[in-house]
Amino acid sequence: MDLDYAHYMLTEGRKGKENLAMVSSPSKDAYRKQLAEDKPAKLWRHIPQTSDITLDAPDLVDDYYLNLLDWGSSNVLAIALATTIYLWDATSGSTSELVTFEDESGPVTSVNWAPDGRHIAIGLDNSEVQLWDSTANRQLRTLRGCHRSRVGSLAWNNHILTTGGIDGCIVNNDVRIRSHIVETYRGHEQEVCGLKWSASGQQLAGGGNNNLLHIWDRSVASSNSQTQWLHKLEDHTAAVKALAWCPFQGNLLAPGGGGGDRCIKF
Repeated sequence: MDLDYAHYMLTEGRKGKENLAMVSSPSKDAYRKQLAEDKPAKLWRHIPQTSDITLDAPDLVDDYYLNLLDWGSSNVLAIALATTIYLWDATSGSTSELVTFEDESGPVTSVNWAPDGRHIAIGLDNSEVQLWDSTANRQLRTLRGCHRSRVGSLAWNNHILTTGGIDGCIVNNDVRIRSHIVETYRGHEQEVCGLKWSASGQQLAGGGNNNLLHIWDRSVASSNSQTQWLHKLEDHTAAVKALAWCPFQGNLLAPGGGGGDRCIKF
């Protein structure tokens, strides 16, 4: 214990702010210095000013509403360039072509890896969704009838592949069965441009070009109730595309609005 400083506070500290400001003693200066030294050093995060690796993407479609990049759990980045899907292996640095679609089907409008990092879903401009095995380089199946036009957003939830289209519909597809459409969510009047399942797999966040964010609960949405969604959020003033669930607090969601909004809300 600093007895000199304690004595000062008991005898001089109550004489008013002016005296407190004027009095300075070696023990007080040492006390302040010790306090400063005891504070933990602030950790600064290093943010590089230049890129580590640059990949050429000459035919990347300039369309805000599409989702043309996805990094899978096997450390492979899928990139859609016009009608072609390329795979870049971040471990080896190698690049390979998975598939090139006919002009009548493309361009590719969305890509999304399954949790296993091997299978990938590909949304197309002609309303189809194709499933591919990236290891065997072969197509597994084509999902039809989900949407009327392009499929711009995709999200996996175990064996359920959720698709969002320019028609405003969100469709849950069970990829294990022939009649794959199991649920349809309606709430957006314009294109669905962002989809993200919570870690529990129970709640789905869907953002649209109508500036709305809906949160669906599977148990509620599959009922016959007139209002399917659990929450309808209207705080954004531009399209809601970027969505991220908190990994350690399951009920916390961070949606980001487009250029007319420029906000991330929690």
